[in-house]
Amino acid sequence: MLPKFTYARPTSLDEALAVLDDRPALVHGGGTDLLGCLRDRILIADTVVSLSAIDELRGIRTGPDGGLRIGALTTIAAVASDPTVEARYPGLARAADSVASPQLRNQGTIAGNLCQKPRCWYYRGDFDCLRKGGEMCFAFEGENQYHCIFGGDLCFIVHPSDTAPMLAALGAVCRISGGRTNRSVAVEKFFVPPSEDPRRETVLEVDEVVTEIVIPPPQAGLRTSYRKARTRQTWDFALAGVALALVFDGETVTSADVFLSGVAPVPWRARAVEAAITGKALDAATITAAAEAAVAGAEPLSENGYKVPLVQGLVAEQLEAIKEN
Repeated sequence: MLPKFTYARPTSLDEALAVLDDRPALVHGGGTDLLGCLRDRILIADTVVSLSAIDELRGIRTGPDGGLRIGALTTIAAVASDPTVEARYPGLARAADSVASPQLRNQGTIAGNLCQKPRCWYYRGDFDCLRKGGEMCFAFEGENQYHCIFGGDLCFIVHPSDTAPMLAALGAVCRISGGRTNRSVAVEKFFVPPSEDPRRETVLEVDEVVTEIVIPPPQAGLRTSYRKARTRQTWDFALAGVALALVFDGETVTSADVFLSGVAPVPWRARAVEAAITGKALDAATITAAAEAAVAGAEPLSENGYKVPLVQGLVAEQLEAIKEN
């Protein structure tokens, strides 16, 4: 049962920011994660500010530089089916299409997919874990088959978003508005790792909202892809995934941005993979070296060691596939 709270539904961004500046509140976009968090008492709110009546936060537009501007309230389904996204950034269309179920893609928003809370069963359950203000992460010595193999300092969650790693690989930027400031933050820098603060997921302050995501224009020779492995081919979150944004000159990779999903508390940049393939053709030896590099530094927990060969397989599979595009 949902707790009692005051509900505000402003009709402009300025009105919404004024409410957020006036009192502690939570922002409601599509609500697919927020309402569950409120029901389970993961989040507590005296006021919920709905953005649903602010039309300026919806839509996909081409920017003056040829890049793409995606309004924060644009649904995941709209991103997945947009012909411009499909033509210029097919990896983003695939990432959006792999999110949850059709019902949730039609309700959930692109900004909400970036800002959703962790799915760890200790965090979501009746455990006073570190992320909720307690003193320990129960996953470290508990049931951790779905938890991280990279970046698990203090807290061992995995970031649940499929669009975040692909947007990070594309060099996308979040436009953020608050009562006193407007700022831009690269998607790669938008997330807060546990080593910096185990009790928050993003750089957003309490009076700030994401207003749009801006993707730079595609370079000549850009090829993108996203693939995740999951328990079932339905609505499950990633056990592991890989987002590729590679620029080719003929058969040679001239630049590479590679991020992993489902294996770290934030979208995980695989710099060793980038180094292994940049300046090279994707022949069998290069792909094998890149797959091995993908798991350098991995520290699996007691029950998630399967993620190591899974990541290797996904990286090898996607590199093999993208060279044929």
